[in-house]
Amino acid sequence: MSGLFTADPIISQNFFLEIDGKVVTALISVSGLDVEVGVVKSTQTGEKGQKQQVKFLGQTVEVPDLSLTRVAPSDVANDPLWQWFTAVRQGGLAGDRAGNRKNGSVVLYDAGAQEVARFNFFNGWPSKISTDQLSVDGQDAVKETVTLVIERLERAK
Repeated sequence: MSGLFTADPIISQNFFLEIDGKVVTALISVSGLDVEVGVVKSTQTGEKGQKQQVKFLGQTVEVPDLSLTRVAPSDVANDPLWQWFTAVRQGGLAGDRAGNRKNGSVVLYDAGAQEVARFNFFNGWPSKISTDQLSVDGQDAVKETVTLVIERLERAK
């Protein structure tokens, strides 16, 4: 008799951010790996005045921003995410807006360093970098959270 599970579960402990096919940073946590098909609602009235809400498949697919937490780099001048964020920030509306949008992936690996899952995003750009709260009595590494605005997200593996 076979069990309910035919494969080991994915353990979320080793994951990295790739931009244009190149690993740029290890990640501590990720949120926003959601894809939602829009729903169109229509209220219809029957013969006797009863109302019923009918839901239809919408025409939009919505994805939230990605929120990526990592250990803050010690050298922001040579960090690919900070370089990208700086190019977006300094360019503003007059900058290379199309060139600052990049494709990338959040890639999960198992304990044996084998890829087990991949989420590809398209036309993304960093809109915010937040540094963790600092405290003199803390002993943890300083973390930062990067918000990536994306247009599309697909789970490829």
